[in-house]
Amino acid sequence: MKLLLTVGAQMPLKRLVTAMDAWAALNPSARVTAQIGDSTFHAAHLEAQRFLEPARFDQACDEADAIVGHAGIGTLFAALERGKPVLVLPRRADLRETRNDHQLATARRFGERPGVVVVWEERELPEGLERLAALVRAAPCVAEPALREGPLLEVIRDFVDSGARSPSVTS
Repeated sequence: MKLLLTVGAQMPLKRLVTAMDAWAALNPSARVTAQIGDSTFHAAHLEAQRFLEPARFDQACDEADAIVGHAGIGTLFAALERGKPVLVLPRRADLRETRNDHQLATARRFGERPGVVVVWEERELPEGLERLAALVRAAPCVAEPALREGPLLEVIRDFVDSGARSPSVTS
């Protein structure tokens, strides 16, 4: 299985990168390209870079069988617009991984969608990756037109609109 791991462009997410590196050590047939952000962590089993330029990021998304990342909307859109299964581990404010818990709300909402696997703790990652692999073996989970029109786009719009009005959910 070929995976893209991304933690976004703003902050590192050491617990996800560390857990993925440990998983990759136990799964040497998997190929994991990783964008690990501004991190000092040395990944021994990932093809890790701090940042991927936009064109290289798009290429990595296209080449991956599935995407693993934080629950940022950009990560979710990158997967869903390509019809790729995605696994997310939301950043948590109590761990100082983000300024608020908006990713928890995003993960709850998107976790209801086909093709989205949510894990809440890094110890759940191996089981989540098994579920992700099953999705990869199945037919594509979300077609590109679903983001251009239809119920998924309406859910996303409603979620974004409700977040704009709620002081506890910010972008």
